[in-house]
Amino acid sequence: MLSVGIDLGTSRSAISSSNGEQFVVDSFVGWPADLVARKVLQKDLLVGRDALDNRTMLELHRPLERGLLKEGSDRDVEAARELLRHLLSLVGAKGNKAQPVRAVVGVPAAALRTNKQYLRTALKGVVDSLMIVSEPFAVAYGLNALLHTMIIDIGAGTTDFVVMKGRYPTEDDQRSLTIAGDSIDTYLQKLIQAKYPDAGFTIFMVREWKEKHSFVGEPTDRVVVTVPMSGVPTQIDITDEMRAACESIVAPIVETMLDLLPHVEPEFQERVRKNIILAGGGGLIRNLGPTLERALEKVGGGKIRVIEAPVFCGSDGGLALAKDAQDSDWDRLVN
Repeated sequence: MLSVGIDLGTSRSAISSSNGEQFVVDSFVGWPADLVARKVLQKDLLVGRDALDNRTMLELHRPLERGLLKEGSDRDVEAARELLRHLLSLVGAKGNKAQPVRAVVGVPAAALRTNKQYLRTALKGVVDSLMIVSEPFAVAYGLNALLHTMIIDIGAGTTDFVVMKGRYPTEDDQRSLTIAGDSIDTYLQKLIQAKYPDAGFTIFMVREWKEKHSFVGEPTDRVVVTVPMSGVPTQIDITDEMRAACESIVAPIVETMLDLLPHVEPEFQERVRKNIILAGGGGLIRNLGPTLERALEKVGGGKIRVIEAPVFCGSDGGLALAKDAQDSDWDRLVN
């Protein structure tokens, strides 16, 4: 039996396997757009960075939206299946009965039962056993942060919250916002376009700038990038735009964080406030942890720990859960 944990993300997807293998890929799948593209590429399917780098020749699909499989598109369903197959192939899954595969897949905290069932139906037959859990719960499980802890997981499509109380979280213990990495990218793109209407750039360039230079609060350095203007490489300053875009997620996160705290039993609220973990790629926005920590002062103060290497937090947690779950646990969590 091969056990795997998969963080099926809007922007990137990660897999951790019981054979010790770990991989992360961009969540993009593409098919050659026409016979010319097929001749150039010499491939019928491209996945991950390969698909992104050759996107001008592809029918490119990003099958997950806000952390969930897009509904109503057969091509997106096929893309999700191909993405999962690719992840499994990276860890050596053979796809045959000689080596059954048991997978735990993380989805946003507020994913509806119908969405989970849609994902389960789409991935039927790709793995032998499939368990779907909330992404922040998978992170908490992997970090062994299972009691009196709040996880804030900022991904591309969603920002997910869970309060861990030493048991499997209920719906009341979890929240999910669509304010996350993608919304920062979209807002940043609009701000830059408004300030520099003659600049040429793509959302992919914006995403790279954000991942390299993102911050909230006062800047330590100016953010200067190079873009073509009328075909001429030109440096532009996007410091103010970067700050405004990144800070756009702060207020909703603070509001949700403070809204969850009263749902904790009164005698345990202080413990939770002092044990908040900021995970996901968005958690690495410079100065975000201290900014959220200052917001806790109005309710008595608290402590936020930033996970500095968040790439495999969700998939490692899913793997740990797959290894630990007994058959009775598996049956209960699958539903």
